[in-house]
Amino acid sequence: MPDQQLTLRIVLAEDAALLREGLVGILERAGHTVVAAVPDAEALLAYTGKEQPDVVVTDIRMPPTHTDEGLRAAVTIRERHPDIAIMLLSAYIAEAYVGELLESTTGGGLGYLLKDRVGHVRGFLDSLDRVAAGGTVVDPDVVRHLLARRRNDGPLAALSPREREVLALMAEGHTNPTIATRLFVSEAAVRKHVGNIFAKLDLAPDSDRRVSAVLAYLRNGS
Repeated sequence: MPDQQLTLRIVLAEDAALLREGLVGILERAGHTVVAAVPDAEALLAYTGKEQPDVVVTDIRMPPTHTDEGLRAAVTIRERHPDIAIMLLSAYIAEAYVGELLESTTGGGLGYLLKDRVGHVRGFLDSLDRVAAGGTVVDPDVVRHLLARRRNDGPLAALSPREREVLALMAEGHTNPTIATRLFVSEAAVRKHVGNIFAKLDLAPDSDRRVSAVLAYLRNGS
């Protein structure tokens, strides 16, 4: 959890009016400013360019086809405005979306949450803060789904079961202290596991190794 509450300027895109208004209420009660709340990807692109928000929160499926308009808009935003953080919302787990999302990771923070997570307001807001601060946050249910389908070859084959547990929690956006609490181990033990993960994945010291490790985990699909 961030040490202090961030005050963010947000552009929100969601075609379902009730959910859109509910999200606006959640975000504004948390002290954020929703500079635009729009129902489609075209308006999302227009208002993002105009307002230059800190974060874009967008549904993946929006009019007119309700397939991947929000995702494609997010990729365009990342290309045009790389410093803007992006939080994607989806009604259900769709692995193809995760793959496409990870192709546009350079720049600001990135998140992918299931819409059910919005009902856990504190967790949703904490995830938004981590993304706004430059982190990568993937819904725990998505991580568990990917883990269940994980192959034993590829770049993660050298990791121990415990290192995989640590990496899965990193993918959910957890810090070392939180991981230590969840696994009932010391922070020193977590630091050792994280260091082993970096070494086994051969991540360059000058890279954002935590994010790179998470991306290696998520890209190594079945």
